[in-house]
Amino acid sequence: MTGISLTFGGDPIFSDLDLVVQPGDRVALVGRNGSGKSTLMKVMAGLVEADKGSLVVPSGRSVGYMEQDPQMSGFATLGEFAASELDPGELYKVERAGEGLKFDPDRPVATASGGERRRAALAKLMAEAPDLMLLDEPTNHMDIEAITWLEAELKSTRAAYVLISHDRAFLRALTRATLWVDRGQVRRQEKGFEGFEAWRDKIWEEEDQQRHKLNRLIKSESRWAVEGISARRKRNMGRVRALHELKDERAGQIKRQGTAELALEAGPKSGRKVIEVDGLSKAYGDKQIVQDFSLKVQRSDRVAFVGPNGAGKTTLLKLMLGQVEPDAGSVKLGTNLEIALFDQTRDQLDPNATLWENLTSDPLLGISGKADQVMVRGVPKHVVGYLKEFLFDEAQARAPVRSLSGGEKARLLLARLMARQSNLLVLDEPTNDLDVETLDLLQELLDSYEGTVLLVSHDRDFLDRVATTTIAMEGEGKVTAYAGGWSDYISQRGGLPGAEKAEKSQKNKGQRAKAKEDAARSEASGKDKLSFKEKHRLEALPAEIERLEQEIAKLEQLMADPALFTREPVKFKKATEAMVERQEKLAAAEEEWMILEEKSEG
Repeated sequence: MTGISLTFGGDPIFSDLDLVVQPGDRVALVGRNGSGKSTLMKVMAGLVEADKGSLVVPSGRSVGYMEQDPQMSGFATLGEFAASELDPGELYKVERAGEGLKFDPDRPVATASGGERRRAALAKLMAEAPDLMLLDEPTNHMDIEAITWLEAELKSTRAAYVLISHDRAFLRALTRATLWVDRGQVRRQEKGFEGFEAWRDKIWEEEDQQRHKLNRLIKSESRWAVEGISARRKRNMGRVRALHELKDERAGQIKRQGTAELALEAGPKSGRKVIEVDGLSKAYGDKQIVQDFSLKVQRSDRVAFVGPNGAGKTTLLKLMLGQVEPDAGSVKLGTNLEIALFDQTRDQLDPNATLWENLTSDPLLGISGKADQVMVRGVPKHVVGYLKEFLFDEAQARAPVRSLSGGEKARLLLARLMARQSNLLVLDEPTNDLDVETLDLLQELLDSYEGTVLLVSHDRDFLDRVATTTIAMEGEGKVTAYAGGWSDYISQRGGLPGAEKAEKSQKNKGQRAKAKEDAARSEASGKDKLSFKEKHRLEALPAEIERLEQEIAKLEQLMADPALFTREPVKFKKATEAMVERQEKLAAAEEEWMILEEKSEG
């Protein structure tokens, strides 16, 4: 990208932007909500045309973009959409991605949820395997098992990718460089997300120092102008002009966006016992959600609920709050509870109403209609003033909610939630779409909140920083309580559910680690038998072999259908050719690994 400038009728989003993404780059794209990250990604994908500048993709290179809201008109099923750009012999790639990302390729488009559509769009991109993947919040609406699968896939790919995500653990595991969008500028650091916050804080500190020096200089020059200009008018007009230039420089500086003024106020103290669950069971038809589950939630507990999508986390929350009747067992709510709910589906927001109306028409706030004020924890505040605390400007106050980004909708929900006093806070997927700075503020608020918190989230880092107890929904009605956050749960359990499926992958990781260790030891002793390129190849081969084995297994499964040849001869031919090709590649890769391994051992 060279000299890219873009405006949407107001201040420039980008001006004279130069940016290069190299083959094999693994880049975190970070910035505040509304800073232009998604817009920049769409420019990179060629979906948004810049006002000026050029975008060049070298001949023979391909770029793929994961759409947030994919258009699926004309496709009957999610699988048909995901496979639309593939040859018949490559359909197994969609099935494989579907298993990892947990979406059903046979699901009709008409009945698919937004999360399922997004996962289908991601599977489409992964199956097409472009040279550069542009991934905008790929883990939203994804459970931790699917996130872990995607992490492993992106670690082993040879493609470059640029990644927008609020998930710190995901970014730390995958990125080697960082692009930071801030006030129309894009800075690059050749370190992954792990080093971002220290880098950002250093730049902000340098800015503050420069601004302080500029203010001191302006103050000094202004004093001189008042005291001495009349005596030296002709000789010093240049100095006066310089003073005006300094003031123009200060006025031209773009002020950093502040952080949302989040605040939580616990209402009157609840009783010591908040919720007591005894022998709870609930099933829908043949699906057992929870069976014989007991738990005591005490005041000030931070209880997190984890498990695959569809396991019933939200249902269990509703059972514990008395909103759904159990099949067996009992739920006792404590005394003096004041409950505030953050709903992951955003159903509390009317998309066609304005932000103003959404704040002032909620009966839970004791207000209706289009009042100018909203009651905030018992104190009246002007609607616009309160919205500004959550980084909305006056123009947005009159805009419909449907015009907001995902992060802005989450902030508006937080504004509604935090207007009320509460002593039991129920947060169902609050971390989706929030930027890193707002997540930090939310975590700090929950730390100091005197009430009780029930939390559903797939953000492992956030769970580790907030939860004191983790409730794991492990399937077939089994629900188990573990002390601590996500990492504590994994440690006590001895790994993720279904970890045995990843045993072979772990073995390959061990082989690669051993190869690295052997290479380092050989280098240290001056007896290195492999070149740098050969060592790198030896480390990469186990993952390549595993991928080929999986592809061959999928093709075998496809060709096991005896009617395939007569029903779809073209598809059968393509699959046969793909099978032969992959078997040859597998044999070559295994032979290459053996040769390099023997050479490394001398």
